[in-house]
Amino acid sequence: MKMLFLIWNNLKRKKVRTLLTMLSILVAFLLYGYLVAIRKAFDMGVEVAGADRLVVTHKVSIIQLLPISYVSRLRSVEEVESVAYALWFGGYYQDPKNNMFGQIAVVPEDYFDLYPEFLLAPEQMEAWKATRTGAVVGRATAEKFDWNIGDKVPLTATIWPKKDGDRTWEFDIVGIYDGKEKSTDTTQFLFRYDYFDEARRDSEGMVGWYMVRVRDPDRAAETASEINAMFANSPYETKAETEMAFIQGFAKQVGNIGAIMVAILSAVFFTILLVAGNTMAQSVRERIGEIGVLKSLGFRDGQVLALILAESCLLACLGGGVGLALAWFMIAGGDPTGGALPIFFFPLDDLGIGVVLVLGLGLAAGLLPALQAGRLRIAEALRRA
Repeated sequence: MKMLFLIWNNLKRKKVRTLLTMLSILVAFLLYGYLVAIRKAFDMGVEVAGADRLVVTHKVSIIQLLPISYVSRLRSVEEVESVAYALWFGGYYQDPKNNMFGQIAVVPEDYFDLYPEFLLAPEQMEAWKATRTGAVVGRATAEKFDWNIGDKVPLTATIWPKKDGDRTWEFDIVGIYDGKEKSTDTTQFLFRYDYFDEARRDSEGMVGWYMVRVRDPDRAAETASEINAMFANSPYETKAETEMAFIQGFAKQVGNIGAIMVAILSAVFFTILLVAGNTMAQSVRERIGEIGVLKSLGFRDGQVLALILAESCLLACLGGGVGLALAWFMIAGGDPTGGALPIFFFPLDDLGIGVVLVLGLGLAAGLLPALQAGRLRIAEALRRA
């Protein structure tokens, strides 16, 4: 306790300098929290992607359509256990700026069978199957727009008008799904493909992509090659790949987010290391005489070194700890983009890494000043006081 009292009083010696250094560290770790949450959002659930699922798209581009007749041929592949298909709607609710959630036409039972991480109450699934205009929406989007079961939701189509030319599609909310994991995307708006296919003006009988579950995940790549070979040289050639590869490729269309985040954080932490190291170096220079007195009273070199390092770590923990806590509570308050990110949270494993970074920053910033103080001779310290 006496040592802690001494360390704390040393930090209070220059209150403004200590406060500014703490605020710099706080901002750095607040930024760290937001950057890892954004990186997680751009991963779009790569960690929970099914190892036994394949995504089959048109070979040219995902925006090119595939015939619905492929479903029977896909089911004939030996390693294929189940197949579902989907199509992107691309509309908006009330304002084009709100076009920040996925609107997808699916076959209800097939889609949810392939994605067990989507949790929907059985009675809501039955209501969806019984309601042609029914739709199921993820919890995040339902809360964003304050939608409830029983609401009628109009979406304005940007790609798919009805046969009569009308671009307004009305859907009845019959269910709200949750995610099994925190990283599960709960922003999707799902409605029935059969209703959509009958009512749209163009491309009847075409789908956007297929989702395929394979019996043996170890043979997923082999099955993907078999599927591609099946449709080779046809008018609609395919590109089958694992779901993880598909998600990673989709995310990388906006750049290597992971590398960008690492570069930004490296620059930030290097700058903060210089700031904190300079603070500790100044603090030690100002107390050379006191260090000499401590050594003359019997403090060993190792004790002095530990004292300086403890002071540096306490400074880093105060700033970094508050920064991480503030990041946690602010990120828990919701997506600052208003729903543009499919998921937004501070992962616990990254929080743990943040704690390690706080301690590492404290040790690194105080190491050189601590070594200098530990090697300082009593006579030299008292002469320089």
